[in-house]
Amino acid sequence: MKRLLVLAVAVAFLLAIHPAAIAADAGISGKWHFVMDTPGGDREMDAEFAVDADGKVTGKYDKSVVAGTYKDGKMDLSFEMTSEESGETAPLKLVGKLDDTGALIGTWEFSSYSGTFKAAHPKP
Repeated sequence: MKRLLVLAVAVAFLLAIHPAAIAADAGISGKWHFVMDTPGGDREMDAEFAVDADGKVTGKYDKSVVAGTYKDGKMDLSFEMTSEESGETAPLKLVGKLDDTGALIGTWEFSSYSGTFKAAHPKP
């Protein structure tokens, strides 16, 4: 019983001191809310990713099926997407990493457009 109490206190201590490090250990699996910096202003999109043991990423980015990898802390996705705004279908490329707060940050490219993005897990 005493060991269990010591272990629980140690885990609580580590969670309090290093939340970003623990968040980074979760990788990019789960739900995300993306905010894309575009020439026409911010665009928001929801996504859900799963990462297998080999680093293969699957899931959905809005209505598009995701393809790519997450290895060594870096995300590299490229998949077909149709922009309802422009009516254009082209590959969307998302390259990013988790920052110290557990947010996903990086760059995006679609057709002749590009910019930066930031994504966070949606609040419950």
